[in-house]
Amino acid sequence: MKARWVMSSFNYHLSSCPLSSFLRNRCLSLRNLSLYTRDVGIAVNYVETSRLLSLCGRERHLGVGSSLHACIIKHSEHFNLRDQFNIRNVLVVWNSLIFMYSNCGELSYAAKVFDRMPIKDTISWNSLISGYLRVEEFETGFGFFKRMHSSGNFQFDPATLTAVLSACDKTDLLSVIKLIHCLVFLNGYEQEIPVANALITSYFKCGCDISGRRVFDEVSERNIITWTAVISGLAQRHFYEESFNFFLKMRSGSVVPNSLTYSSLLLACSGLRALKEGRQVHGLVLKSGFQSDLCIESALMDIYSKCNSVEDACQIFEAAEELDEVSMTVILVGLVQNGLEEEAVQFFVKMVTMGIEIDPNMVSAILGVFGMDTSMALGQQIHSLVIKKNFGVNAFVSNGLINMYSKCGNLEESVKVFHQMVHRNSVSWNSMIAAFARHGRGFEALQLYEKMQLEGVEPTDVTFLSLLHACSHIGSVERGMEFLDSMTNIHGISPRVEHYACVVDLLGRAGCLNEAKRFIEGLQVDPGVLVWQALLGACSIHGDSTIGRYAADNLLLAAPESPTAYVLMANIYSSEGKWEARAKVIKRMKEMKVKKEAGMSWIELEKTVHSFVVGDRTHPQSEIIYHVLKELIRLMSDEGYVLDERFLHYDLDQDCKEVC
Repeated sequence: MKARWVMSSFNYHLSSCPLSSFLRNRCLSLRNLSLYTRDVGIAVNYVETSRLLSLCGRERHLGVGSSLHACIIKHSEHFNLRDQFNIRNVLVVWNSLIFMYSNCGELSYAAKVFDRMPIKDTISWNSLISGYLRVEEFETGFGFFKRMHSSGNFQFDPATLTAVLSACDKTDLLSVIKLIHCLVFLNGYEQEIPVANALITSYFKCGCDISGRRVFDEVSERNIITWTAVISGLAQRHFYEESFNFFLKMRSGSVVPNSLTYSSLLLACSGLRALKEGRQVHGLVLKSGFQSDLCIESALMDIYSKCNSVEDACQIFEAAEELDEVSMTVILVGLVQNGLEEEAVQFFVKMVTMGIEIDPNMVSAILGVFGMDTSMALGQQIHSLVIKKNFGVNAFVSNGLINMYSKCGNLEESVKVFHQMVHRNSVSWNSMIAAFARHGRGFEALQLYEKMQLEGVEPTDVTFLSLLHACSHIGSVERGMEFLDSMTNIHGISPRVEHYACVVDLLGRAGCLNEAKRFIEGLQVDPGVLVWQALLGACSIHGDSTIGRYAADNLLLAAPESPTAYVLMANIYSSEGKWEARAKVIKRMKEMKVKKEAGMSWIELEKTVHSFVVGDRTHPQSEIIYHVLKELIRLMSDEGYVLDERFLHYDLDQDCKEVC
């Protein structure tokens, strides 16, 4: 009688309350219920037993589920699959057992239950197949599907096909999708909406967007899942405009978008950097009442951050009722992307001090703020956090550490991090090659590239930027031109303007100014600001006013408000002693109201970064600093040092010569 009371109580609450909530309401613990069902037994109520097992599976309550299984075994006379009168009811209970064990991750138990069932149906197979595929045990899952199909005793249904398709989300499983697609046609399921939706989703996830669109076009009836599948698939495949257009088509009909539709649409707006359209979608979200959805909040913060509207992103973040790791990572990345490095660091430190769980994505994001003017002490603390949480196995985190240390001037630590990495991707190699190039260690950069090739890692366009930079530092023109040639002819990579600028810098530093000029004139693309700056910078090094004037004129056409052309030309004329020409440049610069940005230097002492600009007296110890500097200049003069005016730069705001 007591067992019947337990089951009738579940019957009352099962439809509306999850298991844990119900037990809390009835003042029963899961452990007590397990003991209760084990000691007292279970009433013979097939429907309620099945529903309770299913609920245990959904709530991942293995203890209660296994206790119920023990009771079923104990009362096997009531749950015998050979009982012809109750076979349908008993089969439902055994299928629920397979579902419970599969959902709880105990697939070996689910398989044992399945193997010991003398009678099975399609649901039995589906539960086991989907369980194995859910945990990516593809060989076993597909093996059961093959057994089911080849047995001839069981006809798979749409649920079987959707279970298999839902697991096919990688490019190497495209052949499986095509095989399932054939079975869909052979069995007449092509117009089954769940099957069509699963096909569309799988094709897009495997990178076969043409097939995904074709399935969408061939479906006669479409629901919101169908539309969302194609909108999301196109957005994730970076077909942002097409994704947006499909949403507009959907809106012209009677289908109402859901939260996932809006999340996918916001991803498309983010990819297009379409702030206006993003605000319109935000309005639709507010109108539909989905603004509290975590995925939508994160998507809104992402688009506002990428569209340089970080204040709007912060407002959404502050107004959020609930936050997760994704939303915190999005706002952290947004601060970094918008140049708010100090705010990003403060935000990260606040998260750590508040005890918020830090994940590798957050660490990777904050490591991106570090540069030459950032405290390496903070970077070392973050490295300690990485070691403590064992995030070093994450390639993105290790790559961030390599960049952080190299930008902060500690190349040795970058090398250590690189050598300690178990798995390196192309970014890892690129980061280390760039670190060597950044520190003027060009030969080491080239040697590392040779090791990269031996490892079979394919170079990217970023790799060649670093290699060209390295060749520029060591003056290896021939090797640099070989790299440029191999980009297109061997690796099929189209050079960008940045690569051409590196080549011009390479030729210019080597004194081949005429060759650099001819190289620019032979380009099939508009050289742009970077290329002209590189040529003008080389002319400044070698004091060539003829080609320098040519480069400056083109630079002013490309960027009339940039002070670079004026400053470098003034320095070129100064090095040649052409003071009148220099004065004309300065006068023209003042007439155009172009201002030179002050140069800055910095040093880190005792975990504090001290920054200085020309003529700066704002530092609290400026009097002491200038006194020491004056004393050093006197000592240099006493030792016979004479200023070499060929390398002297001049303050553009002064009429007399003085060191900048």
